[in-house]
Amino acid sequence: MAHTLVAVCLIGDVVGSRRSARVATAWLERLRDRLEARYPERLAAFEFTQGDEIQGLLPADADALGPVLDALLRPHAGPTGVPRMRWVIGVGAVDPGHGPATRRTGEAFLLAREHMTRVHREGDVLACVTGHPPIDRLLDGVAPVLGSLIDRMTDRQREVLHLRTIERLRQEDIADRLGISQSAVSGHLSRAGARDVTRLEDTVRTLLREAIDALGGTTHGPAA
Repeated sequence: MAHTLVAVCLIGDVVGSRRSARVATAWLERLRDRLEARYPERLAAFEFTQGDEIQGLLPADADALGPVLDALLRPHAGPTGVPRMRWVIGVGAVDPGHGPATRRTGEAFLLAREHMTRVHREGDVLACVTGHPPIDRLLDGVAPVLGSLIDRMTDRQREVLHLRTIERLRQEDIADRLGISQSAVSGHLSRAGARDVTRLEDTVRTLLREAIDALGGTTHGPAA
């Protein structure tokens, strides 16, 4: 008897893409290539719609926050600046299929798409939805706060936190990479509220895991 494929749908939307479609498209192309290389466990290829949105599909046991934080913890100004984004993580059943995430469907995608409308309306940066009301109520109180903390950081704080949490560099290595002192790195992490961000990340991951466990068995298909 086949098990339901439970997976994680990611939808990332570029804020204000209509005002600068060319910039948004160039960023999404770079982001897609990076996520494709960095997250080989994907169930479907990351893909984007022209100048607007990127979608991904990960197995249930993947780190759903990894790709999202990879995108959010980037500077918005300067030569390496990227557009602001809003993200929704949806957990649920996914229909069998092939091709990139933009061609896939299922409950996880429907939940994420419906929730993206709410994110736009309320101006949040991050939201998660699982279809389990008790868990979703908790996620509604935690995930947007995590996104807001990141959105309020300075570009330098985001850059330092990206190197710390995504690249997994030590403080002395971050200092060398950025050409600043180790004490400056420590100061940026402190002012960014890195400890609170880590706690919120852990809480979101725990709640997503509880929702996935409640959904039961999963099967893992190959990347497409």
